Amino acid sequence: MPADFNWAIGGEAGDGIDSTGKIFAQALSRAGRHVFTSKDFASRIRGGYTAYKVRTSTEKVRSVVDRLDVLVALTPRTIDENLDELHEGSVIIYDGERTTMADVEIPDGMIGLDVPLKSLAEDAGGAIMRNVVALGAACEATNFDIEHLDSSLKKRFGDKGQALVDNNKQAARLGQEYVQENYPDSDLDYDLETTDNDYVLLNGDEAIGMGAIAAGCKYYAGYPITPATDVMTYLKGRIEHFGGHVVQAEDELAAINLALGAARAGARSMTATSGPGIDLMTETFGLVATSETPLVIVDVMRSGPSTGMPTKQEQGDLNMMLYGGHGEIPRFVLAPTTVDECFWKTVEAFNLAEKYQTPVYLAADLAMAVTEQTFEPEAFDMDAVEIDRGKVVDEDTIEDHQTDTGGFKPHEITDDGVSPRAFPGTAGGAHMSTGLEHDEQGRRTEDTEMRVKQVDKRTRKVETAREREDFSPREFGDPDSDNLVVTWGSNEGTLVEALEFLEDEDIDVRILSVPYLFPRPDLTEEFEAADEVVVVECNATGQFADVVEHDTLQRVKRVNKYNGVQFKADELADDIKETLATDEGQEVEA
Repeated sequence: MPADFNWAIGGEAGDGIDSTGKIFAQALSRAGRHVFTSKDFASRIRGGYTAYKVRTSTEKVRSVVDRLDVLVALTPRTIDENLDELHEGSVIIYDGERTTMADVEIPDGMIGLDVPLKSLAEDAGGAIMRNVVALGAACEATNFDIEHLDSSLKKRFGDKGQALVDNNKQAARLGQEYVQENYPDSDLDYDLETTDNDYVLLNGDEAIGMGAIAAGCKYYAGYPITPATDVMTYLKGRIEHFGGHVVQAEDELAAINLALGAARAGARSMTATSGPGIDLMTETFGLVATSETPLVIVDVMRSGPSTGMPTKQEQGDLNMMLYGGHGEIPRFVLAPTTVDECFWKTVEAFNLAEKYQTPVYLAADLAMAVTEQTFEPEAFDMDAVEIDRGKVVDEDTIEDHQTDTGGFKPHEITDDGVSPRAFPGTAGGAHMSTGLEHDEQGRRTEDTEMRVKQVDKRTRKVETAREREDFSPREFGDPDSDNLVVTWGSNEGTLVEALEFLEDEDIDVRILSVPYLFPRPDLTEEFEAADEVVVVECNATGQFADVVEHDTLQRVKRVNKYNGVQFKADELADDIKETLATDEGQEVEA
């Protein structure tokens, strides 16, 4: 058996692919196996090809690869879509009684398990459980203890009554027994080893929601949009237990304005959206900055422009987050590089927002948002969470920040650019706030001298942050290599695994993964020390490559993918190898 095992289920949207995949992923994680999932789904409620892939191993897995060992095919298209990933010995589970699957042909060298999924599900209590029958068949094909699946089924259906849990368990066993009885001599060489390890399984959107709660977020306003909706879904029903509120607004404009209002009232506040929503929020983004209000804005990127491909991967919003908005707006842009870092970068985003009284973009993407991955529980140590609310003044210290007539100065000119902040209700802290240029008390002004002072003050926040915060990149690979590969966001895990493929071909590389896009680390020294620099990202124009070329005054090679599918480790290794050997970067086009 290979070091890792790859399983997938595919069919039409509306066939329950997502829930089935998650049940199997949970069963594997509860059996002490590491899991990394990926999804391919159409932007429609019913119809269109959709799939859920699970890569699992007893060792940590960080990406998907071009290989499938077991495929549950609910439609003939499922086999066609995955044919390049199937190999000799791959197992294909299908329902030959289904009209569309009656004449399916199993490719040479592969093992077909024709299991009457619908009929067996009806025997267990309902045709709707046919996918669970397939999971039982998969357990038998991989020698995976079905009791682990029982645990996952209980978690999935337990709140709907024990009878439904029992029916699903029975459906799984009928699938298992059918394979035992009808394919006793099949050459099924898979054996999924289990361990006693205990893992947490969650995706990037859930980690962001969990990080918001840990950071003390008390207000979330959002509008449903793929692929950011799961942030709101996770928070609803959870944040209320910690004194917080979730509000579903009528649109993205209302969402950011509601979040801004809550932040002005003193609550840690957040909204989340995707590219089209960021477009709509841009006007208020400027108001957040000029009013010096702490606010966290999550952008879960997807393919654009316009509606684009809502369910496909892309990192095309970088320029919008770095430069979007009229005028000159100080901001922070953080890009988690792993699912667990989504948690920690969310906490950090709230701290930076309040310490420097600026809007903070948290840049995630679809590949990270919908990917479930396993982690040790220690990866989310709540005792390690630190909350810094910045320059908050109270009744005892507010006199130091008042005019001679007793007026509070919420926009006081300071050496570090950060003004004092008074929560509503603080005695002596009454003040006004406006989107117009203002003086230290917040009163509108067109005085040229004060205008310069306020612009300079707001700009100084970023320079102060550069001096006080650690914006270092994450480093992997050979630190002495002459080949430098730079990336950001969700590409990190794939790139780290690509190292193994490159090492097999005696290609050494040094990897820098950048989680801080603004302010960002100065990479000039690292670029000058390298013979070759390659920037990897999921967009067509190389937005981050442009930025680092501007910063370092050095040309780089580029590996860009923008066909809506995330990088795979083996594919990326090939792209890097080819790019290093040529004068130009590689583009993987749609």
